[in-house]
Amino acid sequence: MAKGGYDGPLEKLDDCVWRIPKGYKSGMRVEGRIFADDRLMDQIRADQAPEQVANVAHLPGIQSASLAMPDIHWGYGFCIGGVCATDPEEDGVISPGGVGYDINCGVRLVRTNLMQDDVEGRIEALTNLLFGRIPAGVGKSGPYDFRGKDMKNLLRDGSKFLKTQGLATEGDLDCTEAGGGFDDADIEAVSQKAMERGKGQCGTLGSGNHFLEVQVVDEVVDEQAARAMGLVEGGIAVMIHSGSRGLGYQVCDDALRDMRKVPARYGIELPDRQLACAPVDSPEGRQYLGAMRAAANYAWANRQLLMWQTREVFEEFFGKNWEQLQMNLVYDVAHNIAKIEEHIVDGKPKRLCVHRKGATRAFPPGHRETPARYQQIGQPVIIPGDMGTASWVLAGQPASMERSFGSSCHGAGRVMSRTAAIKAAQGRRIDRELADQGIVARCRSWKGLAEEQPDAYKDVSLVVDVVHRAGLAKKVARLRPLGVVKG
Repeated sequence: MAKGGYDGPLEKLDDCVWRIPKGYKSGMRVEGRIFADDRLMDQIRADQAPEQVANVAHLPGIQSASLAMPDIHWGYGFCIGGVCATDPEEDGVISPGGVGYDINCGVRLVRTNLMQDDVEGRIEALTNLLFGRIPAGVGKSGPYDFRGKDMKNLLRDGSKFLKTQGLATEGDLDCTEAGGGFDDADIEAVSQKAMERGKGQCGTLGSGNHFLEVQVVDEVVDEQAARAMGLVEGGIAVMIHSGSRGLGYQVCDDALRDMRKVPARYGIELPDRQLACAPVDSPEGRQYLGAMRAAANYAWANRQLLMWQTREVFEEFFGKNWEQLQMNLVYDVAHNIAKIEEHIVDGKPKRLCVHRKGATRAFPPGHRETPARYQQIGQPVIIPGDMGTASWVLAGQPASMERSFGSSCHGAGRVMSRTAAIKAAQGRRIDRELADQGIVARCRSWKGLAEEQPDAYKDVSLVVDVVHRAGLAKKVARLRPLGVVKG
């Protein structure tokens, strides 16, 4: 987290939105808007993330406002929880800092026909088996190795390539954002170093805030939407959170190095060099977008393979195949990505480049990109909390298109830096504290659990409540962790 708090202006527009006026800093092209309520504002003011919202408002071609979700906290260039849409026809730019290092980090939710009674007294054994089989941890490789032609196919097609290998189904693709792969990825824009880093990491969890959780649905708020998603109270589900691993990190690193001098080349003045950018339709902008899309395809494939391995573990543990267990994908959403989308601005349709960094899509009922099975309820929005409380599933609503370029928050949001969390955990056993709450946690290191302890995060219920009341997405169901696997 950044040191020092934000002492600039924040004007309350309504119960869920605050404004940073356009006149706050010279060069702001639009105002800043933060989705939050009074209960969250003290935490939001505690670091410099609102300053980053104001900085993003300087980007050429930015539309309507520089936005931030209620899980806002300090990030590289853009805050985590930042949303920014730029218009390529108005010299709009693409900024790697608006996507982040872990390109297409995202979350998928898998439902089952198991009930809590089916895992009663067995959750420790199940979690141990998952921990032993699911590759997790810094630099950890897995059972899949992609190189040469296979790596190029993976980067070009994402989960669609895995379907040709018998590692994904049509139903999996239907319930993955973008069908599990961008069609216009540019393999040639991905460096050899990035490919080398990714060859053995597809199908691995990684470290940091990535996790795999066995969860129980402990509250259903919207019966119709929950039914469409296959969620019932007391039902068992699995949530998987991971991204593009070392490959995506390298793609971002390469882009930031290559774009260092690009803003000056196009006469772009920025308040923060971490906002390095290029016009969307420039050679530099197209190269980054092509490489980012390839890394995003890798991330979708990574989560698909993590789910596939999870299905195999459940098959072994419960003695039934995954189809019998009805381990169907509810949905997979990206939350570190930039996409070309059509949105209405001032009554006119525009083709925009929408950056979502620590923010996820929340398309409403009837939207052409909302899967057919969710056309009546809206796209599922998956918001993980901390490993000691709960996560939420919501459904996108029409107001998201009007207020946030079809976006919602992506999680609870940190209130402690990793360093501060480790310091606060000295002399404690986070795994035992979780066990006292009935949660089995397995991690490769004490440090990994210390960094991700529940106290390091905002109260996810407050964050989700803002999203619900602002009309961006509606609450569907709350899921409580039973078993947690981390790197």
